[in-house]
Amino acid sequence: MDEFFTLARIFWTLAVPSNFLLFLCVLGLALVATGTRRIGYVVVLAGVLGQVVAGLSPFAVYITLPLEERFPPYVPDGQPVDGIILLGGAESPAIALRRRVPSVNDAAERIIVFAALARQYPQAQLVFTGTSGGFGDGDPTSTLPARMLLQDVGVDIARVRFESRARNTAENALYTRRMVNPAPGSRWLLVTSAFHMPRAVGAFRAVEFPVTAVPVDYRTVGPEAALGVFSRVAAGEDLTDLSSKEWVGLVVYYLTGRTNALFPAP
Repeated sequence: MDEFFTLARIFWTLAVPSNFLLFLCVLGLALVATGTRRIGYVVVLAGVLGQVVAGLSPFAVYITLPLEERFPPYVPDGQPVDGIILLGGAESPAIALRRRVPSVNDAAERIIVFAALARQYPQAQLVFTGTSGGFGDGDPTSTLPARMLLQDVGVDIARVRFESRARNTAENALYTRRMVNPAPGSRWLLVTSAFHMPRAVGAFRAVEFPVTAVPVDYRTVGPEAALGVFSRVAAGEDLTDLSSKEWVGLVVYYLTGRTNALFPAP
């Protein structure tokens, strides 16, 4: 697991589309400067066109929509809920730990919906599983930003069990299952971003922990958004990076046995 985590981090730093396209532009300019003009111009052109497609065109929306539409929104059906799991990612740990104030990023809906579900199901067990982000064992302080946020939105911290060892989605599933040891037939809700839900559900199923999806934090307004363009290159590239990571993650998780399906469905 350590080797997989390390290689995944290194690979994605190099392969993330916005970084890769910038690298192409720099490489092309270097080739032009060293006399390999024709190849250099072609490489620069590829990098520039790639940035236009990834940053301004609807491409990012096209690759995000299938992820977000895979699992329908959660609708309460009156059935009891035994537990609710919140995947980390809504908190901004560096800011929270440095300034000692609650801090969220653009995935803050995860916290809001988790708090609402905690009030709706007062008897349900509550679990937060985050990502330590490091290369060693989980740091207990990695849950401090989440504790601060959950307290601020009115969640009774005494109800919440915090899992701090996980460094990725597969470990979120594995360590959460070990911690709660869900009873056969129990019903657990999983709260995470809609674009991340297919891989997250697949990871939990792979460790024999069936969950009910509660997708939140949508990044597109729906299929009609596929006809528009982005007003800022940075906005389009950010969504391209985000969704590309999920598609690559789905393939890698399937090939390495971390999910049982290439594109998990309800």
